[in-house]
Amino acid sequence: MKCFVDYPASCHFPIENLPYGVFSTVQDPIHRIGVAIGDLVLDLKEISHLFDGPHLKTVQHVFKETTLNSFMGLNCAAWKEARDKLQSLLSADNPTLANNAALRTKAFVPQSQATMHLPARIGDYTDFYSSIHHAMNVGIMFRSKENALMPNWKYLPVGYHGRASSVVVSGTPIKRPNGQTLPVEGQAPVYGSCKLMDFELEMAFFVGGPPTQLGEPVDIKKAQERIFGFVVMNDWSARDIQKWEYVPLGPFTAKNLGTTISPWVVTTFALEPFKVNNFQQEPKPFEYLVHDDPFNFDIKLQVDIAPKNANTSTTVCRSNYRYLYWTAKQQLAHHTVTGCNVNPGDLLASGTISGDTSDSFGSMLELSWKGSKTVDLMNGEQRKFLQDGDTVVMKGFCEGNGFTVGFGDCVGTILPANKM
Repeated sequence: MKCFVDYPASCHFPIENLPYGVFSTVQDPIHRIGVAIGDLVLDLKEISHLFDGPHLKTVQHVFKETTLNSFMGLNCAAWKEARDKLQSLLSADNPTLANNAALRTKAFVPQSQATMHLPARIGDYTDFYSSIHHAMNVGIMFRSKENALMPNWKYLPVGYHGRASSVVVSGTPIKRPNGQTLPVEGQAPVYGSCKLMDFELEMAFFVGGPPTQLGEPVDIKKAQERIFGFVVMNDWSARDIQKWEYVPLGPFTAKNLGTTISPWVVTTFALEPFKVNNFQQEPKPFEYLVHDDPFNFDIKLQVDIAPKNANTSTTVCRSNYRYLYWTAKQQLAHHTVTGCNVNPGDLLASGTISGDTSDSFGSMLELSWKGSKTVDLMNGEQRKFLQDGDTVVMKGFCEGNGFTVGFGDCVGTILPANKM
């Protein structure tokens, strides 16, 4: 596919990708919807009148709004029509944009001049626990190899409801939390700053389609029509706070301190060429969770740590989305099997994605094996958990035949805790 916008073959935003995001500029601080192409952002507000197909011609206002929620709230056919129109407008043989200098000047903004924002109003956020290698690692650490997985793990996608208000866009600093911990088993807890600050390498998808009604599950056969697109996620975790508080109801303040997502939402259409077989599931899930078509993806994932004032960063993890045991369709079907209603802009996360080798573990908890060993950094420093000033950079990308599909970096820097 040839685009009239020039970009190198290594670019993460070719015409085969076209992810959606929300941005502003110094010249125009109003948030607006854009599409990444090359090193530019295409402002959809400026070309909204060109979406003239049967699904979009009467709802062009969705491209003039300050979030993606209304566009996400359309149906899958409308999303496909928008993608087809964008690929047509950006193709080398279409003069509509290519030969209209005045419109191009208004519609294209250099990414270097764009400030990115959360792509949607996130009404609800759910975090799953869908990587079998991660679940095994944690189970072995805290229980035993024989009892690593809880009895329910292979029967349902385990998850919990997270805190939507603390989901932030890439680049937002994250403050080390204060809270209760139990430094010495058998003694009283103490109150202070987190000592075991961690990242969690995840991906998440935005729910789309019109709101569902309370009491109406999403059938797994139609679940894909409700999955708008994906982002890379860092679900920061305060391990020592989590260890003390999680019994009996699970994560709480250890996980509500901040969750970072990458700025660009890559659609399921862009990920189609990268589908791989689903993880082999044994025992076979209940019928409401069964789908035979592949809905797992070869998305390469990477985590880098850059210490404060360091000139280099170190890649500490290389993982892949394909390691997930439970697919996104199964996550959505299970989430709604009770009749729980969902809305466009809801965010459902994968849980930490770890591979089966030590260099593919998606958290410091695993990389340091609960603090029993160190992780070496390029500048000579070592880590067991994150220190103040550390910047964590997560990347996700798919390598196609002559093109790369990327999500944009998911970046966060740890700030010192509030003084007590």
